[in-house]
Amino acid sequence: MQLDIYQVDAFADKLFEGNPAAVCPLDFWPGDDLLQRIALENNLSETAFFLKQDDEYHLRWFTPIVEVRLCGHATLATAHVLFNELNIDASTIYFNTLSGKLSVSKIELGKYLMDFPADHPTPVIDESIHTSIHNALNTDIKEYWKGMDDFLVVLEDEEEVKSLDPDFRMISKLPSRGLIVTARSSEVDFISRGFFPQTGVDEDPATGSAHTLLTPYWAPRLRTNRIKAIQWSQRKGYFECIYKGNRTGLIGHAITYLKGSIFTK
Repeated sequence: MQLDIYQVDAFADKLFEGNPAAVCPLDFWPGDDLLQRIALENNLSETAFFLKQDDEYHLRWFTPIVEVRLCGHATLATAHVLFNELNIDASTIYFNTLSGKLSVSKIELGKYLMDFPADHPTPVIDESIHTSIHNALNTDIKEYWKGMDDFLVVLEDEEEVKSLDPDFRMISKLPSRGLIVTARSSEVDFISRGFFPQTGVDEDPATGSAHTLLTPYWAPRLRTNRIKAIQWSQRKGYFECIYKGNRTGLIGHAITYLKGSIFTK
């Protein structure tokens, strides 16, 4: 079997920044084992597979070791492929996913608005979790929170976030998909980093799903519903976040890095 494959840098307006995702259009769903093996072979944080269903698309995301419930950057990458590589005639694309219906609208060439469910954080009161996260990060932590999938902790300033050298083995033992670390920023409204060794991704360069949790946290504290953010890493990811109560809007850029074919036999 031969499949088309695209690699897209998401949450970036130039190559070699943001988060690379592989995108594979399908004519039918092969077995999950093959999808997982392709994702492992790609060895990117996410590989997205999509299949057209009437006027919408069924979208799934795989890390190298597991299928995930929600992935923002691979959704952005998929929409970019549909709009700019496959040239679909639409202003908005609707995806059916494990997280329900998601939409991506084209703002201009390479710039998109995604509409995702908001993930409202709740305080973590379990002292054993506090201790585990503190030991994994080896730094002072102001606040501990939990979203649907991830823990979220708040540090005093952005330089602490940038200089973290976490223990990924300890993070991998947390009862969550991963750990998000954030602080106020002098360059934008807030900065973050995302660690997901539980899914085979020690550090993710730009995590859209994490910002569905970060946005409801920061919006009331910044007293604005429109927020600019950077996810810090060597590649950096750039976000504009819009808090809409039970929904989160994420504006980001994407750019195609490669096009090719996969030969599975």
